[in-house]
Amino acid sequence: MRKTLGLALGAGAARGIAHIGLLQALDDAGIRPDFIAGSSMGSIVGACYASGMSPCAIRDAMVELRALDIVNLSLLPVTQLGFLKWSKVRRIIAEYMGGEHNIEDLPIPYGCVAVDINSGELRFFREGSVIDAMLASSSMPTIFLPVELDGKKYVDGGVLCRVPVRQVKEMGADVVVAVDVMGQVRPQEKIGSVVSLITRVYDIMDANNTAHSREKTADITDLWLEPDMGDANAYKLKYDPEIYEAGYRCGKENAETILRLLDG
Repeated sequence: MRKTLGLALGAGAARGIAHIGLLQALDDAGIRPDFIAGSSMGSIVGACYASGMSPCAIRDAMVELRALDIVNLSLLPVTQLGFLKWSKVRRIIAEYMGGEHNIEDLPIPYGCVAVDINSGELRFFREGSVIDAMLASSSMPTIFLPVELDGKKYVDGGVLCRVPVRQVKEMGADVVVAVDVMGQVRPQEKIGSVVSLITRVYDIMDANNTAHSREKTADITDLWLEPDMGDANAYKLKYDPEIYEAGYRCGKENAETILRLLDG
């Protein structure tokens, strides 16, 4: 009997488009995950796929997306803890997913991580509204408003857990494949703005935390993948086909390895 496969889809903003390409490559090879856990952009792609959307449909939705479809400015960003509201994004996601769904009703078992900003604790969402959970997981601090659920405010899961390896293992996966679309921090000669400085510091801290997490979960991670996207910008809003292709190549190159792990 073939072993069960769990995909841990990591955070990465625009670089998370690589997850779509990787899922397409696995689909082409006849590989379908039994469990999906996501963080930030990985939570969005993972939820769409777990709900029944094909990788092709997810890619087409990303291609059509424009900055104005996302940008919905908060009138009081300082007191409301963020510059952008989620209302536009929520409507778009609900449209593509065919309405609201609960996590526990999805065809593929799914979960995602977010951080309770008051307690500082990581939460793994395994039930309740899919869209609420994925937006909480994707709420990049200071950019998007925190998502309030049950009286608690949540921000981006990548703050504490870029790649939710342990979570997908706990869901019941025999084989765990981690997909880290951010990879290693590359040298950068010029920091051109305050925003660039903030994102650069965030990336350095995140990479260091992820390296430690990878070491701690090495015993339960069967395959750690890092699609090669070079210096692709994680923070631009426009769809980048090269990022998708990097994910597809990575999936295609590792499909046989994954099949061996599942049959081993």
